[in-house]
Amino acid sequence: MMAGFGHRTRRHPRSLGRTWPRTGPDRATLGIIGLVCAIAGFFVLGIVLGPAAIVCGWLAMGRSWTGARPVPALVAVVLGALDTLLAIIWLAGTTAPGNGLF
Repeated sequence: MMAGFGHRTRRHPRSLGRTWPRTGPDRATLGIIGLVCAIAGFFVLGIVLGPAAIVCGWLAMGRSWTGARPVPALVAVVLGALDTLLAIIWLAGTTAPGNGLF
C-alpha cells in the first residue's frame, strides 16, 4: 500500500499521539518571562503580575520542586508570591472601614 512512501505505520504506530507538541515557549523563556513579571509586579498591577510570575516560574521549573531548578524560575516564584502577598495586604488596607472619610 502507501506505507512504504514515508508513512510510518509499523515501527511506532502510537508514539506520535502521546508526545507533547513542541510549539510552546521553552523553560528558560518561561523563567525569564516570570522574572520580568515579578519585577514589574512590584511597581504596577501586583495582583495580576504576581500570580502570572508564579505560574511562569512553576512551569519553568517543570512543575516540580525536586531536581535541578533554574535560578530565574525560582526567583520568579518567590518574587511572584511576595508580589501577590503585598498586593493582597494593600487591597485589604484600602478597604478598611472609615478609610477616606476624614
